[in-house]
Order: sequence, then structure tokens, then C-alpha cells
Amino acid sequence: MPKFLSKEQIATYQNDGLVFPIKVMPEIEAGELQRRLEQYERDSGGPIQKEWRHKVHLLFTWANEIIRNPKILDAVEDLIGPNIMCWTTNFFIKEANDPSFVSWHQDSTYWGLEPADVLTAWFAMSDAPVESGAMKFLLGSHKWDQIEHTDTFDSDNLLTRGQEISIDINEEDGIYAPLKAGEISLHHIRAAHGSAPNTTNFRRIGLAIRYIPTYVKQLKIRDSAALVRGIDEYSNFDLEPEPQEDLSLDALAAHKDATERQLATYYEGTEKAEFRP
Repeated sequence: MPKFLSKEQIATYQNDGLVFPIKVMPEIEAGELQRRLEQYERDSGGPIQKEWRHKVHLLFTWANEIIRNPKILDAVEDLIGPNIMCWTTNFFIKEANDPSFVSWHQDSTYWGLEPADVLTAWFAMSDAPVESGAMKFLLGSHKWDQIEHTDTFDSDNLLTRGQEISIDINEEDGIYAPLKAGEISLHHIRAAHGSAPNTTNFRRIGLAIRYIPTYVKQLKIRDSAALVRGIDEYSNFDLEPEPQEDLSLDALAAHKDATERQLATYYEGTEKAEFRP
């Protein structure tokens, strides 16, 4: 029996590579998480810096709590099994009337993870309506093989390399996945998706949580990940520690080690040194 998702939701994910919306916490609780993020930003003098938008669960206790949220993990377990690691987290933040966008892409392009039994839980910390630049998907595209991508390094593209899929995509074929604060969507690593700029007068904040079953391997480097449920019988990744307090020296050291490893995968084959999650 599934733990959290219905049989219909599981079938939808298997058929479409996407299922949404899934409510995992009250809006007021998601709002409190946004408040904690923005309190840090006020204390530090500006929006969370780009290098700290990646692997954020190693820096802040509240972000670590999100990736271990029982309802999120129950939904993930229904799709990939009981032994689960969080490979990484990425904030995708679009400010009000922000030109930032995400080009059409497959997450699997530069990650080096095999097999492709990998999913993203995209957690809406704020409302993410269509007008704010909600994600848009090509249903069923997770059944494609890996498609060639072109690197653009566009300054307004939120992807690391500004990568975009090297085939023509009809925008009208895409399906929007708007979310309310406290909801998630779940999508497959090979599902083609992108998002437009935020045309609203409010900030759109999403945290992408990348979950893998413990048998998945990293083919490029010796990587690290956080064990969030079950047991790890494979030891394919070095295990990441939980932060005991926000931005402690230990947390900063663990974050530096983990991000330096993953940068080696993201920028393999390029001369690009700057990290832009």
C-alpha cells in the first residue's frame, strides 16, 4: 500500500513523469520558512548569495528539516522506495518582475547519476502561480533518452550552464504546474521542463530537492549526499552531516566540501569557474 500518494497519483507520475499538486504542510508553516529565509537575508544585507542557494540543507537547520519532512519523504518513497538520499537542494528564486527564466532542459544532462531513478520534489515556499514563472512540462518526456543540450551561459538563465535542449519544442505542448505555498510537485530527472520570468509584484521562492534511491551511482566523481530515510547498503556516496546550528563552522565546512565536489560535475568540459545555481 502507498504511504501518501494515491494509486492514481503514482500512475500519473509513471505515465507523465510529473505529479502535482501535493500538499505537504499548511501555508502558514511554509510562510514561517519563508520568514526564516528572509530574516537571514535581512541580517546579511541582501538576497541569499548564489553559492549558498545550492546544497542549502547543509547550511540551515530549517532547510535540513524541509528535506526530511515526513510527508515529502512518504510521497518520494511511494515512487523510488524506502532507502532515500537527498543528493542536493537548489533554491530557484525569482524576484518580483524578474527577467530570470529557466530554459527547456532535462535535469539529467550534467549530473552524472545512473540509473535515472531520480526525482525532484519542488517545494513551494511561496505561492507559484503561472504568472510568477511556474514550471512548465512536456508530459511523457521522461521516457525519452538523454537529449543533447547547448550551453548558453545566459545571465538571466537560472540554470548552472544556461543549458537548453537542442530540439524544437512547441510551447503550446507544455503543461504548467502552478503551486500554492506548502505544496510540492514531483518530477522525473528526464522530464523536459522550463519556466518563464516572474511578471507578478511578489517574490516566487521554490526549493528543488533532488532525491535518489541509495543504489544510484555518481559516474563522474566521488560525490556526497544526505541519507534521509532507510539504510544505505551501497556506500556510493559519502554521507553528509546534518547542521546542528545555522551557518556554524562545521556546517560551512561541510557545505564547501560538498559544493566543490558537485561543481566538478556541473562544469565538466567547460572553462566556466563561477557557480550560478
